[in-house]
This record gives sequence, structure tokens and C-alpha cells, in this order.
Amino acid sequence: MAAAPPPSAPGGPEPPPPPPLQYSLLLQHLVGEQRRPRAWDPAALGGIPSPPRSEEQKMVERAMESCAFKAALACVGGFVLGGAFGVFTAGIDTNVGFDPKDPYRTPTAKEVLKDMGQRGISYAKNFAIVGAMFSCTECVVESYRGKSDWKNSVISGCITGGAIGFRAGLKAGVIGCGGFATFSAAIDYYLR
Repeated sequence: MAAAPPPSAPGGPEPPPPPPLQYSLLLQHLVGEQRRPRAWDPAALGGIPSPPRSEEQKMVERAMESCAFKAALACVGGFVLGGAFGVFTAGIDTNVGFDPKDPYRTPTAKEVLKDMGQRGISYAKNFAIVGAMFSCTECVVESYRGKSDWKNSVISGCITGGAIGFRAGLKAGVIGCGGFATFSAAIDYYLR
């Protein structure tokens, strides 16, 4: 049992009272700006600990996070998706292989396949360019802002749509900027 502190001498100075507990300071440390992040150790939680990454793994991770890799991946993905979309739309189009000089002639399979291939390549190139432009501008905007949120896709959508639309004039560029930014916001809202 601990001994009680001796009472202060009569007529002597009394010890200062303890400072009052300030809940605002306590909240700053618990949920505010002075909160320190916890280091979660998977082994302490019963999980499987992951070994530290090697230099090769870090190098590959840095390469895959670069803007050039993201743009190249979007370009290849856009090319494949655009080619498939072009072949599909050519397959359901009734004018594929149609010769305007002789409208009553039935096109051969070779002519139909040739037109389908041409349309597939055309769509593939367009999708690849748009995908690369959007991915590259989104990565540059994200790097510049230092944040990863919905605003990056809206800004890059506006830049991409505006750049594509400005080939047809200022009005088309503004409409392209607004349309592509709206579409990017809707897709980002749906996917997040």
C-alpha cells in the first residue's frame, strides 16, 4: 500500500492543481491532424507476412507505374478493343462490300472480309490514339497534382476531348472537352 503524500504545512504554499483535460487536444491526437499512422504487422495479426521486396521487384514496380508504360498499355488495349469493335460493327452493317457503281451485285466473301478488316484497323487506330492520349494526360495530371481522385480523370478527359475536337474548330473543341469530361466523370463514379 502506497503512503499518502504528506499534507502541506499550514500556511505554506499549496501545490498547483493539475491542468484540466482538454478534449480538443485529445481529439487532435486520436482523429485529427496529429494522429500518427499505425504500422500494421501482418504477423502480429495472424496473417502471412510478406518478405521484403528485392531491387528487381522495385524496379519492375516503378516501370509499371510510369506514365510511358500506362500510355503504352492503354494504346495496346485500345487497339485490340477498337479492332474488335470495328469488326463487330462491320459485321452488322448491311453496306459492307457494297459497290455504289453496281448496287445489284452481291459482294463476294473476299470483298466483305477486306472491308471488315479495313474498318477494324481504322477503329483500332482511333481507339489506340484516344486511349494513349487519355492515359498519358491522366498520369501527367496525377503526377502534377500529387493526388489520385476523380478530378484527374475529369481534367484529362477535358484535355483529350478538347484536343480531339479542336481539329474541327473551337466550338467542337469546347463540346469535346465537356463531353469527354462528363463521360470520364461518369465512368470514374461508376468504377469507384
